[in-house]
Amino acid sequence: MELSYIINELGEDRDKYFNAVAPPIIQSSNFAFKKVDDFRKAFEDEYSTYIYSRGLNPTLKILSQKLAALDGAEDCLVFNSGAGAIFASVCANVKSGDHIISVDRPYSWAQKLFNNFLPRFNVSTTYINGRDIKNFEKAIQPNTKIIYLESPNSWNFYLQDLEKVSALAKAKNILTICDNSYCSPLFQQPISYGIDIALQSASKYIGGHSDVVAGVLCGSRKMIKKIFDGEYMNAGLGTTPLNAWLMIRGLRTIKIRLEKISGTTARVVEYLKQNKKVDSVIFPFDRDFPQYELAKKQMKGACGLFSFSIKATTVQEIENFCEALQRILMAVSWGGHESLIIPGCASIPQRDFDPSNIEHRTLRMYVGLEEPDYLTEDLNRAFECIKADSINSLLNDPHS
Repeated sequence: MELSYIINELGEDRDKYFNAVAPPIIQSSNFAFKKVDDFRKAFEDEYSTYIYSRGLNPTLKILSQKLAALDGAEDCLVFNSGAGAIFASVCANVKSGDHIISVDRPYSWAQKLFNNFLPRFNVSTTYINGRDIKNFEKAIQPNTKIIYLESPNSWNFYLQDLEKVSALAKAKNILTICDNSYCSPLFQQPISYGIDIALQSASKYIGGHSDVVAGVLCGSRKMIKKIFDGEYMNAGLGTTPLNAWLMIRGLRTIKIRLEKISGTTARVVEYLKQNKKVDSVIFPFDRDFPQYELAKKQMKGACGLFSFSIKATTVQEIENFCEALQRILMAVSWGGHESLIIPGCASIPQRDFDPSNIEHRTLRMYVGLEEPDYLTEDLNRAFECIKADSINSLLNDPHS
């Protein structure tokens, strides 16, 4: 199915809504029936028709058809957040006494689900370094039900070999879930490598304008219906018609946005690699990235999000660097029109800052739709906060 058709036509029966080019927002909370028997059938299977917008909604249906097609999946559910999608996909597929294997340092709310919530129901999790397939093999237990992946991770950008993990999991009858928020379906399709459920935060590239929070699950129709009938409906995890409409709007331009962001990112990454005040840059499509070959094999592209560490000896220098930025905003998330940055040191008390720990000197940056020179000029201004004696100190420090 061609990308242009998915984005512009799939699911859009314009003759049903006055031939409007943009689909309407069907804001109705409920839907009427003329026949009692039709009403009865709707109660028997709410996934088969429109009855109440907590479940299916016409605007949401247009979006879910497009997202399923982009992922190469049979079906799709759209949630009120990425965390909601994670929660539903995992909880729908475990019971008391089960075991999960997760890559280490997943998205924070996935980790909190594994660490804080699921143990209350006697579900345990083993974290592994997912870069080596042998670690998955060693971690499998007789009660392992899920392998949870995030490829690439959104901070250190570690990848997993999706094809190998999928083959191992299928041989052991284990379900695989992959968080694909970094790539979006345009740059990676986990289902094409045998992954059972593809997950993403639609707040990122799908929405594309930093004005919607949403999550997506794509998979087989049987699996999606199972999640819909359980966690999705019981917890009220669906998104709103307005949010669905905003994401349809976002999809219209996703290809050109990702192309623009990719080109600018390459320029900014090269600028940082040449900067003497930068210690290292971590970006999956950089030839120096340790898993570069796997990234090129699995991913059609990489854009926007990367990390870099700066040669600072005090937390104040890093704070001054971030606060000197005038065009790059200090904020979470990625995928919108605006460039963003997060200093790793913001997650620790100032007194715990250790310059010998490169993670404390690392910043995550997202490149938006601005021009490359506009961003590098802003970075140049911020780098003036890093003193020359700090750089020399680090260069002479064997532990740096």
